[in-house]
Amino acid sequence: MSEEEQQITLVDEHGNEELYNVLFTFDSEDYGKSYIFLYPSDAENDEQVDIQAYSYTPDADGNADAGQLTEIESDDEWKMVEEVLNTFLGDNDEE
Repeated sequence: MSEEEQQITLVDEHGNEELYNVLFTFDSEDYGKSYIFLYPSDAENDEQVDIQAYSYTPDADGNADAGQLTEIESDDEWKMVEEVLNTFLGDNDEE
């Protein structure tokens, strides 16, 4: 993924579109998948935001913006994803 900010538009079950920024992506060898963390693009820097996580199929260039997002269904997979997010957030707090 490039250093420039990527954005993805998600469409909910009612057909409403919302723009999200990509927080970061990572690959898991244990699950053989790629994962993406997103947050609403209209979130302010100082407010608490709802971070969403999905597994995804990257496009030919390895980007998530044109790939297919899939909800994470396994409890074990969720635990792994949460650990990665907590590590990421902890590392950013130290900077």
